[in-house]
Amino acid sequence: MWMKSGNLLDSTFKNCYHAGYFRIIVNFIAFAVCYSNRTLFAILYFFSFVLDGIDGWFARKFNQASTFGAVLDMVTDRVSTACLLALLSQSYRPGLVFLMLLGLDITSHWFQMYSSFLSGKTSHKDVQHTSNWLLKLYYVYRPFMAFCCVSCEVLYIILFLFADEKSTSLLSVCRVVMKQSPLIVLVFISTLVGWALKQVTNIIQMKTAADTCVEIDPKRSK
Repeated sequence: MWMKSGNLLDSTFKNCYHAGYFRIIVNFIAFAVCYSNRTLFAILYFFSFVLDGIDGWFARKFNQASTFGAVLDMVTDRVSTACLLALLSQSYRPGLVFLMLLGLDITSHWFQMYSSFLSGKTSHKDVQHTSNWLLKLYYVYRPFMAFCCVSCEVLYIILFLFADEKSTSLLSVCRVVMKQSPLIVLVFISTLVGWALKQVTNIIQMKTAADTCVEIDPKRSK
């Protein structure tokens, strides 16, 4: 009986990649209600983000990681973040700040994926040959990656929740957040630190991946 229960549990977890599809549905619902119910949007959006972490953990745990699953997760992450940044660009001035962050996020990850493909790597997270310590720390030490990614998403959610139609100034809203309870202020400052580290990592990743593409191109043309 215990063996059957164990096999059933393993079978359930081994098919956890379906969480990737469920995340897409949750995100659709979240953005459908983003204007009518910001709180519900924040809950659903963050829930989808948590599902990503759980899905990845189970995929590694039961050796079910796949190229398709990795790409699906990345595309879902990038599209979700891009949509949230687009919303913020409409809520704040200067909105160009969020559009630039959107462009950096997509460009950095696209270069990383493409350079990994050209290098013959099986994963874009394979950074063993890079000389940059921050990029290695980001992809090798998962708690650090989790801190940076969670910080970005939580920061964007906070800014969306505190967006005020009467004041579209980003700095003004940040001052409002800093006047909240000590817990909210602590979370806000912590997410700012993680967000900043993530942007620096994105820039380094884009530069490193672009250099790899330039280095490989002549070899491919021969």
